[in-house]
Amino acid sequence: MEPLASLAAMAGAAFVAATLLPAQSEAVFVGLLAAKSVDPLALFLTASLANTAGSVLNWWLGRLIARHGVEKLPARLRPDPARFAQAQTFFARFGWPSLLLAWLPIVGDPLTFVAGTLNYPFGRFVALVLIGKAGRYAALWAGWASFA
Repeated sequence: MEPLASLAAMAGAAFVAATLLPAQSEAVFVGLLAAKSVDPLALFLTASLANTAGSVLNWWLGRLIARHGVEKLPARLRPDPARFAQAQTFFARFGWPSLLLAWLPIVGDPLTFVAGTLNYPFGRFVALVLIGKAGRYAALWAGWASFA
């Protein structure tokens, strides 16, 4: 696979994985590391930034919900009520540090949505989410490197 195509595949997988849609990007990241088809630093940066961008979409959707209500979203974009309630509880309990865990399965994506519904400051949101998501990809990269 060409380097640009590899990075585009990583960006797409990482972006979708960070939205409320069910998807994973870890296998794509590790697979592209193993294929050695692209510079690992470029892959890391692409994955981290695209995954953060997907979370920004969640934050923005949360802002729309706060203004207009969940019924205005298309049905496929509406959050699962149980996951949303779980994320609200988690965010209320742990506050801003919980955004460092936005990479977690099940609660991570709804956390970013909840932050938007609560009008959490955008700049802080992006910084915290980027730190957490970059940390996850760094750990995957380090884990892969230790076995490669």
